[in-house]
Amino acid sequence: MPEIGYTLSSEEHHPNDLVEYASRAEAVGFDFLSVSDHFHPWNTAQGESPFVWSTLGGVAAATEDIDVGVGVSAPIVRIHPAVYAQATATAAAMFDGRAFYAGVGTGEALNEHVLGDRWPEHEVRLEMLEEAVEVVDRLWSGEEVSHHGEHYTVENAKLFTLPEERPPVCVSAYGERAATAAAEFGDGFWAVGPQDTVQTWEDNGGEGPRFCQLQACVADSEGEAVSTAHELWPNSALPGELGNVLPTPAHFEQATQLVSEDDIAEGSIMTGPDAQQHIDSIQEALDAGYDHVYTMQIGDDQAALFDLYREDVLPSF
Repeated sequence: MPEIGYTLSSEEHHPNDLVEYASRAEAVGFDFLSVSDHFHPWNTAQGESPFVWSTLGGVAAATEDIDVGVGVSAPIVRIHPAVYAQATATAAAMFDGRAFYAGVGTGEALNEHVLGDRWPEHEVRLEMLEEAVEVVDRLWSGEEVSHHGEHYTVENAKLFTLPEERPPVCVSAYGERAATAAAEFGDGFWAVGPQDTVQTWEDNGGEGPRFCQLQACVADSEGEAVSTAHELWPNSALPGELGNVLPTPAHFEQATQLVSEDDIAEGSIMTGPDAQQHIDSIQEALDAGYDHVYTMQIGDDQAALFDLYREDVLPSF
């Protein structure tokens, strides 16, 4: 059965609001939650960026049955994989038997350069991620771990708080090489928007849950939605690898001066009040091979998406 989820956008909302939205999403009938892990928002208009592991504690206490995934973290530079292993183990334990998905990827300079470490090229980051997942997996075993690898050192580390079941590690990938690697060392696949790389992942032996995020701005009119999305998420229209290499929100603001409202209207963000657009987009993602599809509502009016999905979208699936 496909699962339909809701995005907790750390870039836009205070952590207490995220906890409230998690509870409301469960009441509406969403199957799972995804929450982003950022040190910075993409731009200052978004305005927030709470520490995701603290937010998850509140979400665990405020909800009862809904599954949760972090989509995605980069446990390679800003967070050492040993610390990530402890954070995910604690979070998964707090959800007490519910599915908890550990989404990982190679990250963006925006979030990961903040300690002053060198920001490596993608090929190196992918090697780092594979080693990081190895470290995490060994620590999740509950055994004492020492690791002296090419990128990371761990000495005499042992996790004492562990979940009953090991969380699946779902690897984010946007190209063929990354998708092939993700199939080798991951337990699932994670993407933003439907991409054919999921087929590459499957062709190379990838198995497990497959996550896909859709972006939306539900509003009373198409024009209002486009205006809100252009103000808050113009970064969604940036081409190529800019999103991975720009280091600060100010740089994103400079780059997105080239993005117009027409670019947003013609892009991938679902805008306006049309439920059928959401139904069709979710079905497109399911047809592409994803089995966990979740939607992010841009802007303060989260109730507009909750109402639309409760009344029209979720019943269609």
